[in-house]
Amino acid sequence: MASRRKTIPADSLWQLRQRLDRLPRKSPERATQIAEVAALYGLSTTTVYRALNDCHKPHAVHRADYGKPRLLPQKELERYCELIAALKLRTTNKQGRHLSTRRAIELLEDFGLEMVEGSPAVKVPKGLLFPSTINRYLSLLRLDQPRLLREPVAVRFQADYSNDCWQFDMSPSDLKHIDKPDWIDPAKGEPTLMLFSVVDDRSGVCYQEYQCVYGENAESALRFLFNAMAPKADVTFRFQGRPRMIYLDNGPVAKSRVFQNVMQALGIDWKTHVPAGKDGTRTTARSKGKVERAFRTVKEAHETLYHFHKPETEKQANDWLIRYLIRYNHQDHRSEKHSRLDDWLSHLPSEGLRDMCTWEQFCRFAREPERRKVGVDARLSIGGTTYEVEPDMAGETVVLLWGLFDDEMYVEFDDAKYGPYHPVSGPIPLHRYRAFKRGKADERADRIRALADQLNLPISALTDSDIQLIPSAAAAPLPHQPFDAKAHEFHYPSVIAAKLAVADELATPLTKLSTDDRAFIDHVLSES
Repeated sequence: MASRRKTIPADSLWQLRQRLDRLPRKSPERATQIAEVAALYGLSTTTVYRALNDCHKPHAVHRADYGKPRLLPQKELERYCELIAALKLRTTNKQGRHLSTRRAIELLEDFGLEMVEGSPAVKVPKGLLFPSTINRYLSLLRLDQPRLLREPVAVRFQADYSNDCWQFDMSPSDLKHIDKPDWIDPAKGEPTLMLFSVVDDRSGVCYQEYQCVYGENAESALRFLFNAMAPKADVTFRFQGRPRMIYLDNGPVAKSRVFQNVMQALGIDWKTHVPAGKDGTRTTARSKGKVERAFRTVKEAHETLYHFHKPETEKQANDWLIRYLIRYNHQDHRSEKHSRLDDWLSHLPSEGLRDMCTWEQFCRFAREPERRKVGVDARLSIGGTTYEVEPDMAGETVVLLWGLFDDEMYVEFDDAKYGPYHPVSGPIPLHRYRAFKRGKADERADRIRALADQLNLPISALTDSDIQLIPSAAAAPLPHQPFDAKAHEFHYPSVIAAKLAVADELATPLTKLSTDDRAFIDHVLSES
């Protein structure tokens, strides 16, 4: 009996239940089955009946207060969790570092938090909150850092027709530099090889170019956009025309007034996405992800081949790039069952493409009036290029009618237009001279000088002999405070006191000094 089990296994109890269910409710065989199982496990029949009843009762998986705080009310705990989550969010930097939960609880316990300046601080009693509890409830309430910093839901947009929207951006090439750039500014060093790109929002057709630049600027961007909108030299590259809208970031190009004037003249609207930090946790680059994806594809599928053969010039790099872009545009569309180029051709607007203007007209659009002061040598410098204007304009403020792509310049002065002016060389060499043609301003200045030589001033202007002054009342004497020079000197009541002060200053008794030193001290004290 000692070896018999005192509990009924679950499978045996389940088999007994199945056998009893097959018997009638008042069958004597049911009692027999119960008695056999009780004898087998050394239990009473009452214990077997009790085990059968407990078998069908549901059991709670968790405690009755599962998920509820036991030390403080639910609302109060949620309030503390919100304060800690806000404190961690406030202290988050760009690297994602923030206060730990333990440190936030310590600050709440020791100092508290002020909701409004001057309001009483919200403090937590010591030992009430634990980091493990707060971390668990931050996750349950969806107040943890990953959820608070999660980006909003993406809204994917797509234009209805081709050339309705172009996404424009520029990115430094992974090649960084080329061996033989077309031009170099010695003051700025080697230029950066920049990759310019536009992507049609509807079809995904892409056009890109390499340019050696010193940072992002409106001139290089406008030059690239003209090439993108104009017909290409390769007839197989059919992507062209003026878009209705250009979508770009908030860089120096979008802020340039010349860029805005050119886009307005071409009838192109431009939109910029919300800058970083102005739209919560949204990533700004995601707004123009189609052009960003084109950059990634070109850098991974095309520029990686530069490990084998590197382009030497900008023209060679663009020739290789255009061959790859032709293949890229013939690849499958991101969602349709045809290529990108076929999608662009099949969704052109009913009125057709908007053709691009000529380069000369485009240069006129890029002109912007600018007020500048002419130097004393009748010259002014623009972007390192020096122009020489009329002599009458020396030292005056004029309006420059000059464009980004112009080699000549017009000047507006006194409501009249002068020019064109071309770039000139540097200073005049030594021992050579240049004489300007005398203008109206010089003639007027000579007339003023001649008039100045004829003028004279009476001597009474200096001697005041013709002026009689009214006698004034006797001026009251000003109070004076004499300067006490003796206050800045040392005075002692007797010779003995002076010798004690000397000994204290030397930190040595006078008897230990040499005979000559003592004689010198006695001589000074006798004369002072």
